[in-house]
Amino acid sequence: MHPMNKFFIILKHTYFSQLKSKSFIIMTVISLIFIVGLANIQNIVELFTGDDRTEQLAVIDETGEIAAPLINTMESLDEDLELKLFEGSLDEGKELVQSGDYLALITIETDEEMLPKASYYALDLSNNRITNQLEQALSQIKTGIITEQEGLDQEVINKMFTPVPIERIALKENAKTEEELNQARGLVYFMIFLIYFAVIMYGSMIANQVAIEKSSRVMEIIVSSVSPITQMFAKITGVALLGLTQFGLIIITGYLSLKMNQSEMVGGFFEYFGFGDIPVATIIYGVVFFILGYLLYAMLAAMLGSLVTRIEDAQQVITPMIMLIVAAFMIAVFGLNEPDSSFVVATSFIPFFTPIIMFVRVGMLDIPLWEVALSIGLLMATIFFFAWIGARVYKGGVLMYGRSTSLKDLKKALQMSKKDV
Repeated sequence: MHPMNKFFIILKHTYFSQLKSKSFIIMTVISLIFIVGLANIQNIVELFTGDDRTEQLAVIDETGEIAAPLINTMESLDEDLELKLFEGSLDEGKELVQSGDYLALITIETDEEMLPKASYYALDLSNNRITNQLEQALSQIKTGIITEQEGLDQEVINKMFTPVPIERIALKENAKTEEELNQARGLVYFMIFLIYFAVIMYGSMIANQVAIEKSSRVMEIIVSSVSPITQMFAKITGVALLGLTQFGLIIITGYLSLKMNQSEMVGGFFEYFGFGDIPVATIIYGVVFFILGYLLYAMLAAMLGSLVTRIEDAQQVITPMIMLIVAAFMIAVFGLNEPDSSFVVATSFIPFFTPIIMFVRVGMLDIPLWEVALSIGLLMATIFFFAWIGARVYKGGVLMYGRSTSLKDLKKALQMSKKDV
């Protein structure tokens, strides 16, 4: 049989055996549910809250003057809150909170300087949102009282506390604006997560598959008819196609969910992590670095997985590889805020970090083309090196049996690869 036919047979077996596995189906379904839920988080929150009376707060005003401005300010800060002036006693108010008629009870009084102070009674103190809004509203009222007591002009006070606007202007030619950075940040953040999880999930899958086949002695049968090098590249390609299938479903589901809820995704998180008008070059770089990053770590995973015969050992032997991608991810998160720092620049040229960190730089900055070309060149050279050394280690490693969790076994695998198989 032609070697390419054997390659596609193993590729097909790897792809469909994992595609039909319960773990893959369950993980994919959970991921899709999570994506849909995240895109519809606002609707889900409203579904559970609705017009429930738990957002009603009772207010006891012992001053007789502060309740009205407090209610107006609190309700303007959060339209879901409804504050009502309560005429009963403190004990009666507490009982209504305990019975669930009110979410909380607020009592207002003044101190010796005739400035407002308040007490907040609730079943538990986990809801910091309301207490923070209460503090903000009372601070505004307190400022107004002090202004009136001292005979100060309220407009002057407002001007004093108005934040100073800062216009950020880049002097470097072709530097990205704040809006462009926000637009790129979302894709960059998404891509570094994608590469991070792809390496961990599918790298482990490759190593585990090799270990499972060796533990069942299936490898001896395969080796007798198929070249170990053909096996390695067929498995890497099969798992890559599996990953594309899973991430393709996730991306399509996420895109459709975002489109359906686009009108509600404004401000806050969605303003900081924008997804609109993303340059085509950034998307192309994302695809390129994703593929190259996968290939690099897939080679390592297959090579390391061939050294062991048990899944438990496979997880242990690929730990250094996992640590590399974790380190790259942590540096990338730092680089989102400081992509031009010398540390980020230096690490972006280290092949094990390049797929994530260099993508952060090309997404957030306008860097010279030669830097991108150099990093890609170094990364591809490293991939070819590990493909060569990995194929030799794989060739000898698949014939090694017994407990083996030490990287010193690489030498033994290389020696065995010189023998005819």
